[in-house]
Amino acid sequence: MIDVNRIRRPLLTALVGAAIAVPVPGAARPSAVPAPVPAALPPLTATAAGLAAHYAAGRREVLAAERTAAAHGDRRRAASLRVMADPGRRFLSFDGRDGGRVVEVFGDLAAARRIAVVVPGADTSLDKYGLLRGGARRLAEALGDGAAVVTWLGYATPRTVSLDTLTTALADEAAPALRTFVRKLAGVKPGATISLLCHSYGAVVCGRAAPGLEVAHLVLYGSPGAGADDVEDLRTRATVWAGRGGGDWIGRVPHLPVPFGFGPDPVTPGFGARVFAAGDGGHSDYLKAGSVSLANIARIVTGEAPRA
Repeated sequence: MIDVNRIRRPLLTALVGAAIAVPVPGAARPSAVPAPVPAALPPLTATAAGLAAHYAAGRREVLAAERTAAAHGDRRRAASLRVMADPGRRFLSFDGRDGGRVVEVFGDLAAARRIAVVVPGADTSLDKYGLLRGGARRLAEALGDGAAVVTWLGYATPRTVSLDTLTTALADEAAPALRTFVRKLAGVKPGATISLLCHSYGAVVCGRAAPGLEVAHLVLYGSPGAGADDVEDLRTRATVWAGRGGGDWIGRVPHLPVPFGFGPDPVTPGFGARVFAAGDGGHSDYLKAGSVSLANIARIVTGEAPRA
């Protein structure tokens, strides 16, 4: 039996450490901005025409959310949504409610032989989507032709400084939606190789969604744990990779057993993942241009061995 009193101090240490590393913004929560209920999407197909219809439907949802935000008087949100509504953007789905749910494609999904699905971590929302999008664009450029990158902001991410970041509760809620999306993607792209790239708390989401999921690679980076005891506990046939930058504060967070934490550190030998070099970057630098981590993650997606 786990003694709750013994884990109280490590939990407090984790919260304090996160508070020092990631200041709490004074702005209102993204969920405070209203948005309409999305309309039903057309069936997802991998043809150019089918995807074009899907992207057009996604853009209509962005514009509807922009009008609602403007009517609410939130000019900042309305302005950012007008930028998102650029006809060149490719949204498989969009929902502006509750902080936002965004699934965006970078690259030619119809022709893609390799697909990387990026699952973000804490504090990712419409108001902070630029960081996730920038990393996805850089990854798509590194992968080149024949590949597509998909950002999957498909869940209510926790705030970094909150008790939600210390349990698997939100990850457990998100896992079925991620599993459904990946299976749908695999169904319309049966010949493509799919990789799940999971950052920070997103690694917990991926870990909870992993059992039985047919993906080639499961890449955990900047991870506090995967909500599992080891690779075998993930119950996946995917090759599991783990990396952490030398400047990432997540390395100082205590690793506690589920359900009071997320299990062992994925970069330790006992977890059983293949560890890749991630350079000296910080928690938000894994997909930074020119970084060791970006180069190695791209190599993993393409089926090549990462470089030391």
